[in-house]
Amino acid sequence: MPANHSIARVALRAALAMLTAVATACAVASTIRASRSGASPKSEHQVGFPAELYARSIPPDNPQTPAKIALGQALFVEQRLSADNLQHCEGCHNYALGFTDQKKTSVGIDQQVGRRNAPTILNAMFNTSQFWDGRTQTLEEQAKSPILNPIEMGMKSSDEVVAKIKAMPRYSEAFERVFGREVNFDDIARALASYERTQISFDSPFDHYMAGESGAIDESAKRGWKIFNGNGRCVACHAWRRERPLFTDGRFHNVGVSSGAALAHKANAINTSGDDSTQLDKLATDSGLSDLGRYLVTRKPTDIGAFRTPDLRNLLVTQPYFHDGSAATLWNVVAHFNQGGVHNPFLDSAIVPLDLSKADEDDLVAFLATLTSPEYERAAKAEYHRQYRISRDAISGR
Repeated sequence: MPANHSIARVALRAALAMLTAVATACAVASTIRASRSGASPKSEHQVGFPAELYARSIPPDNPQTPAKIALGQALFVEQRLSADNLQHCEGCHNYALGFTDQKKTSVGIDQQVGRRNAPTILNAMFNTSQFWDGRTQTLEEQAKSPILNPIEMGMKSSDEVVAKIKAMPRYSEAFERVFGREVNFDDIARALASYERTQISFDSPFDHYMAGESGAIDESAKRGWKIFNGNGRCVACHAWRRERPLFTDGRFHNVGVSSGAALAHKANAINTSGDDSTQLDKLATDSGLSDLGRYLVTRKPTDIGAFRTPDLRNLLVTQPYFHDGSAATLWNVVAHFNQGGVHNPFLDSAIVPLDLSKADEDDLVAFLATLTSPEYERAAKAEYHRQYRISRDAISGR
């Protein structure tokens, strides 16, 4: 009997803890109900979802809770995190556009145009570093940078951000409920990062194909997958493994996009320390030195013009491509690599001419199209046909 009582007490405590968590989440959701709604958290029940990798990718000092995610979702679309009360995270990372803005480079406060293409936050939780140049390691640190960047959201300091959010009673109450303390900049970043970690995207036709559904992709895509792993040499940087099905090595490569003769001169012109995160943000997004890429972070000559290998999922809703948005279509991307990029002294040794046929290029794009998650299927299909028409016009010279 005592053992039964002990079991009952444990079960009761677990039930009460669950009810408390649900009540807190509901209270936070109610508190912030006046905020605009971002995209809902995604289910983990997706074919191809790497459950073990996901569990390892949640930082111990910022565990996921429903209430924290709800708070982060509200902050993601909160315009008062910007100096003009008009900018917000969703402005550059729109759910309907694959959590990008589908612009060549992003536009921020006062219509200032940046130098970098907005990367998607889909599956960003699995990145080993953030931003095109890897200048932050975590989503928490990444979340802070745009808020304080003078050409993105334009807030002058973290203290100014905190004062602004704390002045809104519903946020003060929400932070007390979620974190048990007053609003602070680190917790703002923790909430945003928690929400971003819910934006996972798998369950594509390719995932179903690799799970044993042979009819999930067509014959052209199957040929493309073979080329991807063979003569196309794509797998050298865009690795796929069942335990890490992300199509990226997480490393930095000069692939011949940043290739101007002036790159070395630009590198020599840098006098500032790479340890100054504010200055580094400015160099990356608002200067003629942006094309130096990873070099801005490491100051290593081998990193000149090198950028992080992107994930290949949902490419047909995250166009245009490359760090500067210079490739309008997937056919442009494939053609770029087929010719071996643009030669420059810092070109990665893996980038060589491939001698693929036009049919091979079509098959590669057909394969890439199968990496689209269900929620983007319709938009991706329309974009595929748009890009296909552009590629045929280019071939015919129109």
